[in-house]
Amino acid sequence: MKFKDYTPEQIQNKLNQVIEYESKYGSNTVTQAWRKWCESIEYRKREWQFRQGVAEYAKYNAHKALL
Repeated sequence: MKFKDYTPEQIQNKLNQVIEYESKYGSNTVTQAWRKWCESIEYRKREWQFRQGVAEYAKYNAHKALL
């Protein structure tokens, strides 16, 4: 499977949500992570790779449980 990035519109919409949330409630670790996700393609790639690894791990362990 190959990484396919989100559209610029989707990324901008998420960044706008982060900005709006932070203006109301302030910054926290979750909003900082979302902001980093919006601003860095490398961060999005690593996050995608992490999720793929988790899915493979779950698939592998589910298969082992059936044996």
